[in-house]
Amino acid sequence: MIEVKRLEIVIDAPYGEQVTRLLARHGLSGWTRLGGATGAGDRGPRRADELSGISNNHLILTTCPPERLAPLLEDLRSILARHGGMCLVSDALWLRH
Repeated sequence: MIEVKRLEIVIDAPYGEQVTRLLARHGLSGWTRLGGATGAGDRGPRRADELSGISNNHLILTTCPPERLAPLLEDLRSILARHGGMCLVSDALWLRH
């Protein structure tokens, strides 16, 4: 098993692609993006039933080697500051197959 950092990023749907491009620039080619994330945060409740989908949230899950984390978070912070959202970082073990 490999020690990694697990990132859980919630972002407005229109900016999900921007986040995944950022991950690629930092050498992270694997991620999962789930649409229709619902919940509540500092901007109030978010629902996933809006017809156009423009105000939906995406949940992006990925892992990162610990040595790449700091530069990635600096770049991600600028996206979150402009567009809102959140990022959780935790320690994880990756079971490689």
